[in-house]
Amino acid sequence: MSEVILQAQGLSVSYGPIKALRQVSLEVRRGETLAVIGANGAGKTSLMRALSGLLPLAQGQAQFLGAQIARTPTHALAQRGMLHVPEGRGTLQTMPVIENLRLAWEIRPSKEAFEPALAKVYQRFPRLKERSLQAAGNLSGGEQQMLSVARAIINRPQLVLLDEPSMGLSPLFTGEVFKALAELRDEGVSILLVEQNVSRALQLAHRAMVLTHGEFTLEGEASALARDPRVMASYLGKSEAMKTAPGD
Repeated sequence: MSEVILQAQGLSVSYGPIKALRQVSLEVRRGETLAVIGANGAGKTSLMRALSGLLPLAQGQAQFLGAQIARTPTHALAQRGMLHVPEGRGTLQTMPVIENLRLAWEIRPSKEAFEPALAKVYQRFPRLKERSLQAAGNLSGGEQQMLSVARAIINRPQLVLLDEPSMGLSPLFTGEVFKALAELRDEGVSILLVEQNVSRALQLAHRAMVLTHGEFTLEGEASALARDPRVMASYLGKSEAMKTAPGD
């Protein structure tokens, strides 16, 4: 059985009196893609921010490669190989595409020089090569999402945390982003994916967990959950799920 590289036990996160996460636990193994799916407000982004050290934990603990996340600065987690692609795209808007990529490459020590690493990114995202000298803020939404993913993978990470990578994207750009993620998965990079596009997420992932009101309510092999009517019910409620059931 492969090594567990990310583990969380009993995580709780609060915004004042509001509990965003309620004692959730998960683990991601080396080379595994785990999808977390759930409706708006389920706590998915709070989970990702807590795991990347951006939110304090009210309760519980989490470890990345054996180190406590709560005691490790976010930049140190990035240097160790945990890269977070946040909801809304994390790019340096006034800087050209190539400088965005150069700074991301410099965050982590690497045996590979910048030029060959850049060439691999451009091979995966040819559109970024075409936009190399343009400011990130002048790119389309889909191109910015490509750049955000490219910044995370330019130095091969141990683990990528992706928060809603398809949000606001056209079907064309969504397909391109998920094609790149599938290539990463097949290369053995561990991925923790938060995504509302359930079909895409379950096609990509090995395992999946359903987050509902800050708690995990279902988990299992992604292919099995793709056929489970309770997944639809978790989004729409039982009555609405029944209306959309096949054959109705």
